[in-house]
Amino acid sequence: MPTTLAPSKDPAEDRSTVRALLRLWPYVRPVRARLGSAAFVAVLASCVGLVIPLVLKWMVDGPVADRDPAGVWLGALYLLLLGLAEALLFGLRRWLVARPLAGVEAGMRADLYRHLQRLPVAFHDRWPSGQLLSRGTTDLMLLRMFLAFPLTFLLVNGVTILVGVGIMLVQDWTLGLVILGPAVPVVITCAVFEKKYSAVARRAQDQVGDLTTVVEESVLGIRIIKGFGRHRSQARAFHELSHTLRGTELRKARLLAAIWAVIVTLPEVAIGAALVVGAVQVADGSLSAGTLVAFLSTALALRWPVESIGFLLAMSQEAATATDRYFEVLDAEVESDAATGSRAAGPTGVPPLERDRDRDQDREPGRAGEGGTPQAVQAWEKAPRGAGQRATPRAGGDAGRLEGLRFENVRFRYPDAPPGSPPLLDRIDLHIRPGESMALVGATGSGKTTLTALIPRLHEVTSGRITLDGQDITALPREELRAMVAVAFEEPTLFSASVGENVLMGAGEGTGPDALERALAVAQADFAHALPQGTDTQVGEQGLSLSGGQRQRLALARAVVGRPRFLVLDDPLSALDVHTEAAVEAALRRVLADTTALIVAHRPSTVLLADRVALLSRGRIAAVGTHHELLRTNAEYAHLMSGAEEQEDDRR
Repeated sequence: MPTTLAPSKDPAEDRSTVRALLRLWPYVRPVRARLGSAAFVAVLASCVGLVIPLVLKWMVDGPVADRDPAGVWLGALYLLLLGLAEALLFGLRRWLVARPLAGVEAGMRADLYRHLQRLPVAFHDRWPSGQLLSRGTTDLMLLRMFLAFPLTFLLVNGVTILVGVGIMLVQDWTLGLVILGPAVPVVITCAVFEKKYSAVARRAQDQVGDLTTVVEESVLGIRIIKGFGRHRSQARAFHELSHTLRGTELRKARLLAAIWAVIVTLPEVAIGAALVVGAVQVADGSLSAGTLVAFLSTALALRWPVESIGFLLAMSQEAATATDRYFEVLDAEVESDAATGSRAAGPTGVPPLERDRDRDQDREPGRAGEGGTPQAVQAWEKAPRGAGQRATPRAGGDAGRLEGLRFENVRFRYPDAPPGSPPLLDRIDLHIRPGESMALVGATGSGKTTLTALIPRLHEVTSGRITLDGQDITALPREELRAMVAVAFEEPTLFSASVGENVLMGAGEGTGPDALERALAVAQADFAHALPQGTDTQVGEQGLSLSGGQRQRLALARAVVGRPRFLVLDDPLSALDVHTEAAVEAALRRVLADTTALIVAHRPSTVLLADRVALLSRGRIAAVGTHHELLRTNAEYAHLMSGAEEQEDDRR
């Protein structure tokens, strides 16, 4: 059951609606001329409407009293022209605001999407996706509606009321005071309403986000729901949230009904009182019938501006809470490219490092050629690297100018971890040499995936530093860093796009079909050519139209397609069968020979891909060595591998 995120401000706290809505000004400013013109046209239209009672006064006191049919027809023509002018002016106002406000909404939605892409992973771990989705859809729709209608008509109706009251006071000040009698209780009612409605409106919008989260999770997890027969429990959860939202919406409706009852009833009583007082004055001869007709017509013309105050205030409160919710996301701190650690001085002149002599001994004889694709591997070795990426030389030659991947006294704890809790990773010191591949082994929950996420800065280290070829990763722009480091996660994520588009996401701009074919060959993902439209086949949402092993192979192809300098693989072969795994390993060895790689491994067959192994235990690096060395010298490692070998035997 999703829980509503606590807003940055308590909805029950006093807050300024005006101050919240003023945050929209940067978006409104480019179209302020059109919105100002629309407001002026609307004010003009309302003032034209207030001229109609004055024409009625002239008709009653003139042509009607004088029994002049020609004058009556002339007055009717004036009324017709005034009505047409009012209608045309309101139509012009609508035309003036339609296009710019659609642009404002589109711009705000684009800014929100761009900002979401730049927010750190920790933010997305905390926020339910439904809450973010509702802010980008429902809340922005409310803001567009506010800018199109209440923003203009709060001004227009205010001016209309002031002008109308002025006209009535000029016609007869005593009747004007009668009409103004309900003004004080109406203002008090609006002030009370605004405070209560604001809290309820915020609660309703948060509950819409919760409901959206449930719907989204139910759609994405439909296989689990059906597989375990949990549709009834999901339906109950949806019903409970729907019932809660229904109650909140009814609360909003009751508040709106209460203020509307006050705003409608009091002015109607005042108009009735004015009618009685005016009729007495006409009977006494102190007031002309035309003046009374004009006065009452003006009062009736002001009914709509007065009665609309209720729902205009309601829409303004909803817009203010929508603005708060929108900027809660935009105010979240994005990933910054500014250096947060010490800048590296460049190449440090580390002398050439010899490769471990046990490298070839740690691999089973003959495995390098099993199930491989020699043509694909040869093409891979001859192919150029992606834009902005250069090969990482192996030992000897130019390797002395490189340092590989190094962790120096790295500590990490999640930002929202309880105060005083121990770090998840503590004093990590690890060096992966240039062109070397290292397997990272550890028990479940030891922090392997978190450690790999620190390299592309999906999470920020709490202390210590990580360097690539001697350069602190915090001194690199994120875009440049992530062009150097490719990642394949244990849980492969595919997008609603073609197979080719999903794979080529891991390459630079302008990467051609040859790179796609080489990557598919390395990942043993030739199944893509057998799909209905080949590599142009749409894989569907999250790639659920493919098997787990197929998704994992495409994710691996995406990681290697750009021939990155540094490669991070989080148990990339866990979903593959034995024969496919052997074929992938055979091709992957050639790729790993030309890059610096860190591989999270749980099975001996994956460990054998690496030159050396690092054992992660209780958040620390407990041992580093070759596979055979650790088997002989480290009981924990031997225990982990023995369990893995038993599982391998069961699979076979």
